[in-house]
Amino acid sequence: MTSRRTAILSFAIVIAVAAVTLLLMGRHPICTCGEVNLWVNLRDSPKTSQMLADWYSISHIVHGLLFYAALWLVARRWPVEWRFTVALLVEAAWEVTENTPFVIDRYRTATTALGYSGDSILNSLSDITMMAIGFLAARKLPPWGSILLVIVLELIPLFVIRDNLTLNVWMLLAPNSGVQAWQAAG
Repeated sequence: MTSRRTAILSFAIVIAVAAVTLLLMGRHPICTCGEVNLWVNLRDSPKTSQMLADWYSISHIVHGLLFYAALWLVARRWPVEWRFTVALLVEAAWEVTENTPFVIDRYRTATTALGYSGDSILNSLSDITMMAIGFLAARKLPPWGSILLVIVLELIPLFVIRDNLTLNVWMLLAPNSGVQAWQAAG
């Protein structure tokens, strides 16, 4: 089997398993509002994390760029399709974990996501796809291009919605009232 077929098969299997797992966890397939939109432009909308993409989708592209770099560092002798599969599994595991009551409650108490109720299955599968896009972009870009892209993809949401992957992880692991106040003021 070609490496392209292996990557496509890995992607399809991981997406299917993630979708079934999230469904069994009681996640809604789409927004409970009954709509499916391509983009949600607000950080704190009830539709955020419910539609195909929002400002947080950008952080999943960054995941892919970072996973590519990390797996290149620790497993560069592995075929790229294996590294891609590992990245998919890690991202899917995060999407499942992110939608557990423990993590949802943690987001509500430690970040500015006060009304966060978890992701729709559609949004979770889109997030996994965004990670795949980031991983595949990193595979084609020179290292400096990937680094530049990570910086840009962190700065844009930082300025637009006062949040990004770095702040999201920071606030989830070690909440800071000053950062939370700054984010809430935006």
